[in-house]
Amino acid sequence: MLNRIINSSIKNKFITILITISIAGFGVFALFQIPLGAVPDITNNQVQVITTSDNLSTQDVEQFITYPVELEMSNLPGVMEIRSISKFGLSVVTIVFEDKMGTYLPRQLIAEKIKIASANIPEGFGTPEMGPITTGLGEIYQYILDTKPGYEDKYSIMELRTIQDWIVKRQISGIPGVVEVNTWGGYLKQYEVSINPERIKGLGISLLEVFNAVSQNNSVAGGAYIEKQNQSYFIRGDGLVKSLEDIENIVISILTIMFLYSLAKV
Repeated sequence: MLNRIINSSIKNKFITILITISIAGFGVFALFQIPLGAVPDITNNQVQVITTSDNLSTQDVEQFITYPVELEMSNLPGVMEIRSISKFGLSVVTIVFEDKMGTYLPRQLIAEKIKIASANIPEGFGTPEMGPITTGLGEIYQYILDTKPGYEDKYSIMELRTIQDWIVKRQISGIPGVVEVNTWGGYLKQYEVSINPERIKGLGISLLEVFNAVSQNNSVAGGAYIEKQNQSYFIRGDGLVKSLEDIENIVISILTIMFLYSLAKV
């Protein structure tokens, strides 16, 4: 058999050269197409369901969040393994699927089951969400947002965090291949209402009334529209809090204002 191959190659030199060049060309093409890495990612086909809760202990997280999620995911097709981690305020359920299921089909199946699992979790305990399409070796880049020398006093740490969340993060998220951008550090800008219990008690106001007043006066409401002279005027109520003055002008109770007004007249 070997002698026939050698004799055929000698007699058909041109065809033999073409075959050799074709095989070599295919090898070079495959070399540039095969993904190579110093640390290959051998993570299995898995999807994580993450739930955060601010006030639950580890035992409560396991009982009220992790268990309902695991129960709903256990009967999905193609599931090989389910494992979970329950910590203070955090539940992470990892569902491992067969490789033939692909990447997006398992996520679609889990998205349908998450709604049922959310209904079984008590209200206010947390909402389960799927993690991004990435693995433990998917973190490829870290950067630091800082000011140039000589401009240290121009931006505070809180302002740098705001720039990161509203400018830099949005621009990086639009790059193809970037699944998620996580922010660490800095001071998150927020408004905090500090209440003096003795003063509001003297005014006849409860903490719940203050909370409801702030919540109801920090929203946007849409209405209908008015047509006039071939033009449409849309009606909307803009009640978003944008400064400390807006918080100070929130009305908590009309009765309290009338009471203070009557005292001022007296």
